[in-house]
Amino acid sequence: MKNPMLEALSLLLEKLLLISNLKLFSSGTSGEDKARNSFCEISSFLRGDVLEVPRTHLTHYGIYLGDNRVAHMMPDILLALTNDKGRTQKVVSNKRLILGVIVRVASIRVDTVEDFAYGADILVNHLDKSVKKKALLNEEVAQRAEKLLGLTTYSLLWNNCEHFVTYCRFGTSFSPQADKFCENVKIIIRDQRSVLASAVLGLASIVCLGLASYTTLPAIFIPFFLWLAG
Repeated sequence: MKNPMLEALSLLLEKLLLISNLKLFSSGTSGEDKARNSFCEISSFLRGDVLEVPRTHLTHYGIYLGDNRVAHMMPDILLALTNDKGRTQKVVSNKRLILGVIVRVASIRVDTVEDFAYGADILVNHLDKSVKKKALLNEEVAQRAEKLLGLTTYSLLWNNCEHFVTYCRFGTSFSPQADKFCENVKIIIRDQRSVLASAVLGLASIVCLGLASYTTLPAIFIPFFLWLAG
């Protein structure tokens, strides 16, 4: 008979590996498609175009405003700490970005194409093909972006750079990347083995850390809610 603790740990490891091998917010674009839509020269960009660049675990979007300027949404911890535009207008580092995501503060800002791309190749209007919606006229797209410049709240699932761009480009705010992430989470939750794994790990935490509210309540409620969600 298999050891239930080892089985639960192996299931948890399986889930973690699944998550790590998935692009967190993959838009489903194949490598061949991206190769066919490789880097374009700035001189070919039109005001109102959607610019798209790959990041480590997601795709970043912006609206080209002309004159080497891109409007895009960037989370930034400094926005919550200072009003010094000289500091907040510097290129956002990964540390600032991650902390900005945590505190849920961002700005729709204007940067050069080079700073926006951060060394990555740029796709132009590739989003039009993947979402299959009719785009607004380019000038209207650019004007919508310019009206939204400034501070905003940030949410990975409900208000990210893709929500900003789709609102400007199509008139409706949505994020295929966030939708796919939610679908991946649903797949994991619907696997009833997750209930067993969480229950066993909960019992293990009680054994290791003792019977207390911070161990007992999660051990009971996490498996229960996973069971209901499944």
